[in-house]
Amino acid sequence: MKKYNLAIVGATGMVGNKFLQVLEEKKLPVENYYLFASARSAGTKINLLGKELTVIELTPENIKGKNIDFALFSAGGTISKEYAPLFVKEGAIVIDNSSCWRMEKDVPLVVPEVNGEEAFNNKGIIANPNCSTIQAVVPLKALHDKYKIKRVIFSTYQAVSGAGLQGYNDLANGTMNKFIYPIKNNLIPHIDTFLPNGYTKEEWKMIEETKKILNDYSIKVTATTVRVPVFHGHSESVNLEFEKPCTLEGIKEALENMPGIIVLDNTAENLYPMPIYAEDKDEIFVGRIRIDDTVASGCNLWVVADNIRKGAATNTIQIAEYMIKHAK
Repeated sequence: MKKYNLAIVGATGMVGNKFLQVLEEKKLPVENYYLFASARSAGTKINLLGKELTVIELTPENIKGKNIDFALFSAGGTISKEYAPLFVKEGAIVIDNSSCWRMEKDVPLVVPEVNGEEAFNNKGIIANPNCSTIQAVVPLKALHDKYKIKRVIFSTYQAVSGAGLQGYNDLANGTMNKFIYPIKNNLIPHIDTFLPNGYTKEEWKMIEETKKILNDYSIKVTATTVRVPVFHGHSESVNLEFEKPCTLEGIKEALENMPGIIVLDNTAENLYPMPIYAEDKDEIFVGRIRIDDTVASGCNLWVVADNIRKGAATNTIQIAEYMIKHAK
């Protein structure tokens, strides 16, 4: 079996650390790992799969000559904009976690369970979708294939870890270093900056990314995204309207047969998805499944996933894993 060289850019950050954990679990056919971070983290020693690796300062010179096959990026949009093309020039395929490349026409936006084959239509860069979009589109794909979605209404309840270490610490310590209002004992209906149309960038990401991933721009999508005082795990209320008639049994069957989904839906036993079930797991949990009688054909779903794993690190690594498994 071919062995690959894999780089992580942003190896010491919150998602970078989760990359390392997931790579320990998956044991991909990788010969050499290269861990890149800022100058202040350079020289740090990290153990990965029984080897002690030294963090390398991210500079143009330091990425040369390493024959990197895949570069997993989680270092923010500014770094991605500057360094992704440099890695591509050195022969690597970049899988980027930032929003920098997601809506670029020639950059595939990939969730492997939904559109894994799109990864091969890259010109060196593949975008990992927004965390809240990733967990939504997997159940949407199952139902879109069966009933054709006309309209989606997203309402999200997003954990502070989605705002990075500063966001996490604001909840842990009662500070306001990341959020402009206290997050402890509070909800903030404001994620990312506001756009002229009144939506936030986070909401607009979900709207546009959903259409791109499902490859159907006829779907009407709207969203409201809210930061909640939970450390790990994004939760979403998803309301769907379909073109074709649906049944509760058919909806559940489609979701149960979709890879990557665990259906937790037994109200008689108070069984439904919650962030504590999803923490440090790769699956997407779906429950509170019910028909929406206010439209001719529609339903409501409650969708929960670990935003740092499936919403970031795991999905990124799954893209590389998919390309290795289906190498052409």
